Amino acid sequence: MDPIFIAIAFGCGLAVYLVNLPPLIGFLAAGFVLNAMGYESNATLDTLANLGVTLLLFSIGLKLDIKTLLKKEVWGTATGHIIFSTLLFTLVLLAIKTIGFSLALELEWRQAMLMGFALSFSSTVFAVKVLEERSDMNTFYGRIAIGVLVMQDLFAVAFLTVSSGKVPSPWALGLLVLLPLLRPLFFRVLERSGHGELQTLFAVFLALVVGVGGFELVGLKGDLGALVIGMMLASHYSASSLAKSLFNMKELFLVAFFLSIGLNGMPTIDALWIAAILLLVMPLKSLLYFLFYKRCGLRIRTSLLATFSLTNYSEFGLIVAALAAKQGLLSNDWVIVASIALAVSFMVSAPLNAENENIYRRLMSRFQPRETLHLHPDDMPIQLGDVKVLIIGMGRIGQGAYMELEQRYPGQLLGIDSDKKKIRLLQELNINALEGDASDSDFWDKTNISEQLEYIFLAMPNHAGNLYALEQIRHNHFKGKVAAIICYPEEGAQLRDMGADDIFNIYEEAGSGFARHVIESTG
Repeated sequence: MDPIFIAIAFGCGLAVYLVNLPPLIGFLAAGFVLNAMGYESNATLDTLANLGVTLLLFSIGLKLDIKTLLKKEVWGTATGHIIFSTLLFTLVLLAIKTIGFSLALELEWRQAMLMGFALSFSSTVFAVKVLEERSDMNTFYGRIAIGVLVMQDLFAVAFLTVSSGKVPSPWALGLLVLLPLLRPLFFRVLERSGHGELQTLFAVFLALVVGVGGFELVGLKGDLGALVIGMMLASHYSASSLAKSLFNMKELFLVAFFLSIGLNGMPTIDALWIAAILLLVMPLKSLLYFLFYKRCGLRIRTSLLATFSLTNYSEFGLIVAALAAKQGLLSNDWVIVASIALAVSFMVSAPLNAENENIYRRLMSRFQPRETLHLHPDDMPIQLGDVKVLIIGMGRIGQGAYMELEQRYPGQLLGIDSDKKKIRLLQELNINALEGDASDSDFWDKTNISEQLEYIFLAMPNHAGNLYALEQIRHNHFKGKVAAIICYPEEGAQLRDMGADDIFNIYEEAGSGFARHVIESTG
């Protein structure tokens, strides 16, 4: 790759980051800057971009519970939204044609429907990055948003497979039957590979060789193979650490993907006007998400935050448009329209997601809407009962605190964690734990911090989550004691300023505990 690509990408990414916007917006801008300077996309950039999208789908699969896709709020919302959103954009594009834009004059209803289908998707890349930055991947609203995106990706991959003209090999069914049988073998090799670079390399081997290579060999889309392999490994205890180890690699390759969008071509005046109109229509697309979520019995906040995560256009929609252009079904100018709409939608969606909590509170205080009478079981209020100690974050530290306090407060402890799979495992071990997101204002609104509650332990690994939880605890006038974990000294000062009663530095205390243990055990 030309060094100027890296220099421009870093410069634009840094400039955008300094004004509190996601760097990916700068990477998109860098693509258009390079295009204006006369540069074009090349084979190396395209390869890295495709690798980034493939690893992204593999990472999504690692974090996805297949049961999530079978829930009404996921498959029902995804399917209904695709249908109604495609119809909406088809009508909008045909209306644009009547205005007289030269670019739109070529559109027939079939082409308008194809473009509408491409515009109906939301960005998996953007949503995952936003949710990861907010540590909201395991929240209820984050899971259903990602579930809808995965369903959309499956629709897109199915379309790309059919449109490519490739007929799946008769061996395709055999591969889909064989993979579940090989799953125990994959697990065993994964466990024997240690916890370092060898394990990461084996995961990449499964994604790119077994997933992409195997699926393409039998006439299926390779990206679908990476997603399927990731979902197969999701239940393994190493899945979380694998996702973390692949994070930086995936992020770096995705820079190439964002650059390639801007390098597709420079926009015409017509393309800019049409992209602006599509941006004005985007709220209607978002409204459809919200209505479908509410129809499934979700709380207003859950529906709204999930909708904000999906308020954008999609890189997969861009891929669909590019394939249609390559096959002569659309002109390449429509790919540029999709690129501009995608880039600008990211710029609108970034601050929207950054301020989603404040927007939610303002809307609730101004309009005071009523919740659905029959709420979704996963979105019900949390009852504490006779609990005296509440532990927020049931990772290793939270579990250790629970075990230590169990003898002193028998039957009066409750652990809270946003990871549904972890909660199930804890409950199987007879640990009193419930699913909940303490970085969610609704968690505190629907949780009764009763008079008998004496202690709240904030044991979440994310400092921002602990800060937010402490802010909500003080907002609810909690009279008991609050303790929190920290990793760095400056974090302790922030928590104490907000009213934390005690601070526990996990690194310092681990060293002290280690020394005490050795001295006590040796007399």
